[in-house]
Amino acid sequence: MNYWIENLVPHGIPEEIGVIQLAWLGDSVWELHQRLRHVHIPLNSKDLHLSVVNEVKAQAQSKSLDEIEHLLNLYELNLIKRARNKIKRFPKSSDPAVYSRATGFETLIGWLFLKDPKRLSIIFEYLECK
Repeated sequence: MNYWIENLVPHGIPEEIGVIQLAWLGDSVWELHQRLRHVHIPLNSKDLHLSVVNEVKAQAQSKSLDEIEHLLNLYELNLIKRARNKIKRFPKSSDPAVYSRATGFETLIGWLFLKDPKRLSIIFEYLECK
């Protein structure tokens, strides 16, 4: 299911992009990935939407980070830490620790999307096997 990422080439200089912007990008990449995973399921659009929402909400992203953390290198872990430390406001409905971990996950996804799409594809594949 990662065919759309495997053949991308690195683009731009993600080191020059702020962690919040990387998280914003990573959130959309993660949502697109989840939509592509669900598009072949024969459900109506409302049920498809709800299925994807369950995968892209902060709690699910935090759990995904838990599952891949042991695969990450020191730079990636530091990037996540920078993103987590950048978040000062949290939605009232969210646990601050979960929300900051989700932001770290999104930042990693955005950074890998620009810097190393092949590695991102491997991480997505790993998460799909979990």
